[in-house]
Amino acid sequence: MPTSTYADTEQDLVQRLRGRDEAAMALFYDRYALSLFHVIHRLVRHQAAAEDVLQESMIKIWFAFAQYNPARGRLYTWALNVCRHAAIDHMRVQRGRRERTDSLHESLEAHLLSIPGFQTEHIGVADWPGQLRPHYQCVLDLLYFGGCTQEEAAETLGWPLGTVKTRARQALKELAGRLQEA
Repeated sequence: MPTSTYADTEQDLVQRLRGRDEAAMALFYDRYALSLFHVIHRLVRHQAAAEDVLQESMIKIWFAFAQYNPARGRLYTWALNVCRHAAIDHMRVQRGRRERTDSLHESLEAHLLSIPGFQTEHIGVADWPGQLRPHYQCVLDLLYFGGCTQEEAAETLGWPLGTVKTRARQALKELAGRLQEA
């Protein structure tokens, strides 16, 4: 004899979830979590990340259940789309973190420290970016100190992407020229 007084059909499960029945959410999790996890894992390719995305998705499903429309598809299909979108969002965030650039100070320091016996404070390299033209400074500030990608810097400054790339390249050339002179 089943322990639940509710029928285990999808339609009953939907009604119970609409009524914010936590036991129904536990049943939903038991039925679909493993399958949803495998789909998420195929996208994010990391066990811990897939587990995190699954938990976030379950929370989204719980709070956004009022948006589910049975006339548009099965419960599993809707939940699968929620999980797939959450996994894609997770991958975009991770990719965005990888695309962030190092700070100018860290990049210059790493380069200069690779030269044996070189001490940046002896020649005032740290002051050089401040001596550049203002439009070079603002690009370098966003790209290296602000950690923006070139696209984000272009959007922030309201400049075309090509202008940002050109000015960043020219600023770095100018800094490199100063380094060679020193």
